[in-house]
Amino acid sequence: MKLRSNDAGQRLQSLDVFRGLTMFLMIIVNTQGSGAVPYRQLMHADWNGFTLTDLVFPSFLFAMGNALVFAISKGRGQPKSELLRRIVKRSLLIFLVGLALSWYTSMHFTADGIAFVGPAHLRILAVLQRLALCYGLAGLLAVYIRPGGLWVCAVVLLLVYWILLYLGGSGGQPYGETTNLVRLIDLRVLGTAHMYREHGLLFDPEGLLSTLPATVNVIAGYLTGQYLLKKGRDVAVVQWLSVVGVFVLGAGLLWSLQFPINKKLWTSSFVLVTTGIDLLCMAMLFYWVEMRQWKGGVSFFTVLGKNPLFVYIFSNLLLIFLIWPVGGDTIGVDWINAVIFQRLAPGPLGSLLFALAFALLCWVVAWWMDRKKIYLRL
Repeated sequence: MKLRSNDAGQRLQSLDVFRGLTMFLMIIVNTQGSGAVPYRQLMHADWNGFTLTDLVFPSFLFAMGNALVFAISKGRGQPKSELLRRIVKRSLLIFLVGLALSWYTSMHFTADGIAFVGPAHLRILAVLQRLALCYGLAGLLAVYIRPGGLWVCAVVLLLVYWILLYLGGSGGQPYGETTNLVRLIDLRVLGTAHMYREHGLLFDPEGLLSTLPATVNVIAGYLTGQYLLKKGRDVAVVQWLSVVGVFVLGAGLLWSLQFPINKKLWTSSFVLVTTGIDLLCMAMLFYWVEMRQWKGGVSFFTVLGKNPLFVYIFSNLLLIFLIWPVGGDTIGVDWINAVIFQRLAPGPLGSLLFALAFALLCWVVAWWMDRKKIYLRL
């Protein structure tokens, strides 16, 4: 995405850096090496709670909201129906790519060779599918509602979601792992065959109902991007992002006393906490990259930030390739970690070094594509 200030006419690199940082961290947390338990902050919270890993997905949604500003401003002057057509088309394409990726990542090995799950057991909702739904819903709201109304809409979504979960749960535990309304709706609508299962628990962290609060992360990114597009390089931007970031973060922490911070349920307090952190990160990046013209590491992260969808898809395909057996019951990723990284640094450090090496390999491919001006745009 290329956002331009209204006066300087130059792209705000801080947005590309933010997206690139998010992508780099996403690859790190998704590809922790085997052979040891990773560092706690590089794993999701088991249920209630918050780790660095839990910040990645909402930050990706926040960055997608930034991109939505560009998509809508590019279509300025066109009929709203045309804007909606483009937004719906992009959402549908991302959703279909997500389904294809869900099918591909279901690959497993049997006595007869490679097998994939059939349509009857394909997971319908996953990361890209959530991105598609949130982008489509946020885009619909952004086309028809002014910025002031979008803030109100975001607050309403978070409050309504809280009320629905509180009233719709079962067993007197509305936020429990098996008694929450998100799971109950997914079981009824999607069915057990199309949901995610982890550690014996049938629960989809990208559930249908929790898409509503997740959309608020996109709206927040859209409103922030719109503000940056309007103000350009101004020290007041840093002050505004910092003040609002602290306020939103504080509100999320206070709300968590009644509505726990929970990434899998995507609780309203989780939305506020992650949005507040993202705003503070943007304030810091804007100050160093735009105001101070800091160059260190900027090019490294913008390479990833310019091609986020491709980087995400490529990292998933590459990781699946590494689960191929290399002898007996040993798969490639286990062999690499046992022979190289766990010998080099036994324990969680070895797992992190594998993830860093994997991320750097993805970066090299993204760098080559950037040199060739090849970008995946749906």
